[in-house]
Amino acid sequence: MSTTSPSDRPAAASPTTLPDFDPRQVPIAAVDIHLPAVSRAALTPEALRQRFVAPPQWEPEVVLEKSYASRSPARAAVLLGIVLRDEPMVLLTERTAHLSTHSGQVAFPGGRADPEDASPAHTALREAEEEVGLASRHAEVLGVLPTYVTGSSFIISPVVALVAPECELNPNPYEVADLFEVPLAFLMDPANHRRHVFESGGVERQWFSMPYQDGSKSRFIWGATAGMLRNFYRFLSA
Repeated sequence: MSTTSPSDRPAAASPTTLPDFDPRQVPIAAVDIHLPAVSRAALTPEALRQRFVAPPQWEPEVVLEKSYASRSPARAAVLLGIVLRDEPMVLLTERTAHLSTHSGQVAFPGGRADPEDASPAHTALREAEEEVGLASRHAEVLGVLPTYVTGSSFIISPVVALVAPECELNPNPYEVADLFEVPLAFLMDPANHRRHVFESGGVERQWFSMPYQDGSKSRFIWGATAGMLRNFYRFLSA
């Protein structure tokens, strides 16, 4: 079991510490409708495996958020899990409202690295099992994307893995208010990537959001989670 308290788990990082800040209310600055979507042929399990075996030359688009918290940097890892259903789906969580940091936000399963963790993949798989009940035997790790540094000083390694559809998930109710999936094709289409600009205290901050209508529920993916997904788009489209 992780020695990290639930409030230390990184999530989609807020660009400000304003208590009444609502990212949904920040105007959209731009939508990248001019960029091509990743083809569905490139989103098959074999195509994803091959992409990591022979990666292209590419650069992540978002690597460092402007700091908004005075704390020592901490290593962490998250699991960008792609569930192999008829249509590949990305596994995401909604954090519970009572957590002291990033409550109610959409995030990947994951958290702070423990000293005994052998690698970012070990951290991501351990945290995913503790947080959502995903057994590591159901996850095939493909590789790790470049680190993403949040405004709250988490240095996050996004670990990409294929998840068997027969996996049984059991979310930790203290940390996870909801567990849901979003089509990978939706997230890999820049027409669904919205850019936002926000200024507070003379500091301009920018981030992406990827709102997704999940039946009757509106899932607002933004901040660090959206930033890492944007980098995954750049990796797959390079």
